[in-house]
Amino acid sequence: MPLTFTLDPAVTPALRDGILDLWTDVSNAGGAVGFVAPVTREEIRPELVKHLVAMAEGRHRLLVGFDEAGEPAATAFFAFNTHRLMTHWVWLYTVMIHPRHQGKGYGRDLLAAAEDAARGFDGIDAIRLTCRGGLGLERFYASCGYKEVGRVPDAIRVAPGDDRDDITMLLPLR
Repeated sequence: MPLTFTLDPAVTPALRDGILDLWTDVSNAGGAVGFVAPVTREEIRPELVKHLVAMAEGRHRLLVGFDEAGEPAATAFFAFNTHRLMTHWVWLYTVMIHPRHQGKGYGRDLLAAAEDAARGFDGIDAIRLTCRGGLGLERFYASCGYKEVGRVPDAIRVAPGDDRDDITMLLPLR
């Protein structure tokens, strides 16, 4: 059953906790979403709060994919640029699909929903995101229309002796 995507859903305690659980489960399954397993909800909570504050301030927007049970199964946060020369593109952060939904095409669905949402943002010509090297994520994003536009070798230290590239991807919308 496909996910139902909602842009800017009301952030209820249930949604907040659902996103926190999603982020924790994705991280502990090895997902490259800012943490390295093992991680707890309490370690992730401050990062989620930063996103929620930015949403309240109008700097971020949230896209959530809900599963058939109404639980958050996918997320992506849009971050708007404040620099006057860069307001024509947005960042896409914390792109996640719950591990139990992997392999169902929901990642492509999430990116398509993000593209559709961004096309509706006034004055936005492109989406940028970064991904961690070593996992093949850049190939996945490329298969969804993103182009690799930059790479910083060994910029992400996952663990001592395990450095990964920081890869920047771009999806032009116009």
